[in-house]
Amino acid sequence: MKIAMIGTGYVGLVSGVCFSDFGHDVVCVDKMPEKIAMLEAGKVPIYEPGLDAVMARNVEAGRLTFTTDLAGAVDGADAVFIAVGTPTRRGDGHADLSYVMAAAEDIAHALTGYAVVVTKSTVPVGTNRKVAATIRAARPEADFDVASNPEFLREGAAIDDFMKPDRVVVGIESDRAREVMGDIYRPLYLRDFPLVFTDLESAEMIKYAANAFLATKISFINEIAALCERVGADVKAVSKGMGLDARIGGKFLHAGPGYGGSCFPKDTSALARIGQEHGVPQRITETVITVNDMTKRRMIDKVLDLCGGTVNGKTVAVLGVTFKPETDDMREAPSLTIVPALVGQGAQVRVVDPHGHKEGEALLPGVTWAHDPYGAAQGADCLLILTEWNEFRALDLKRLAQGMATPRMADLRNIYDAGDALEAGFAAYEGVGR
Repeated sequence: MKIAMIGTGYVGLVSGVCFSDFGHDVVCVDKMPEKIAMLEAGKVPIYEPGLDAVMARNVEAGRLTFTTDLAGAVDGADAVFIAVGTPTRRGDGHADLSYVMAAAEDIAHALTGYAVVVTKSTVPVGTNRKVAATIRAARPEADFDVASNPEFLREGAAIDDFMKPDRVVVGIESDRAREVMGDIYRPLYLRDFPLVFTDLESAEMIKYAANAFLATKISFINEIAALCERVGADVKAVSKGMGLDARIGGKFLHAGPGYGGSCFPKDTSALARIGQEHGVPQRITETVITVNDMTKRRMIDKVLDLCGGTVNGKTVAVLGVTFKPETDDMREAPSLTIVPALVGQGAQVRVVDPHGHKEGEALLPGVTWAHDPYGAAQGADCLLILTEWNEFRALDLKRLAQGMATPRMADLRNIYDAGDALEAGFAAYEGVGR
């Protein structure tokens, strides 16, 4: 199959690379010449474990190419995937579809034969019909179908998620489109991974519903964590006890500083907006958003309390600022709320993150970047763990404590035991929900 992938952001690049690894001929398109030049040079513009190796393998095999020429990529393609950004629109919380519609119009003028135009971007219900209307308005004679194929990729584990998915969701309206999409995903079907074929609207809704439910689990356990602190319970024990129930499951039941990233904040906001527009308010999702915002701010109070009520003139060493480990993504990360608040209250903040420096330097003005946790903690009054990178999980706590001016730890990911920290020389330890 010949595939054109419009957009080389996180979703587009990962999807294009993985489709080429299935054996399809894939052309990835982007309007930014500098990004295409980088990709052609074998450099990956995002941090995603394993992506560079899979990309290099398929470029060498001749199955994967990059271009700024959308018309050339679409010419003769069996499927054209739209994988452009849908950021939250300022003012109303809805998804900004301007990039999607611009791509649809460009595709309309480039089509030379039958193709399935597939929306890979996360879009509100009804968007695929708007894509179809846009193409028909631009090219009434165009021969095409539309399909909705939402992505379910976790940053840091995207290759594995694509190659071994829980399910592949495809919204279609014709047998012809079903055949094309079935051929594209045939390598997964042959290995018994579920392909869920449904209508356009259901496919669009599945993506939002799934992400909103996962975000709900995170906000739920963070509220339980706050209650655990008041009643003397341990949220880690509570999470384990809950998660062993097969009806609930343990994933996304880890208390912390709140969710962030490219999906949950944007998708919960968009789902809440969709509900408002259709007169069916999504009260649970709206509350999830509120609880997440409150959780981030509660973490600021934790640090202040640990430091005697103020951080003015004190040095805080921050371990991790990306929204999760194994990614360089800073979008909506809890650090973007917590760190500026500490800087604003007079703290001298030193930051360590294995891959967050590139984006974080512009997003976190007023901080000092350190090379390693021990250097960051030297002479500090508080050690703040925000992202649970593997390299932060087995630190020499005694060495950290000995190097600090006042050894205090705010472990907002609960990766250390309070007893171990105190025994190593920390004067105070504060976790979440413990």
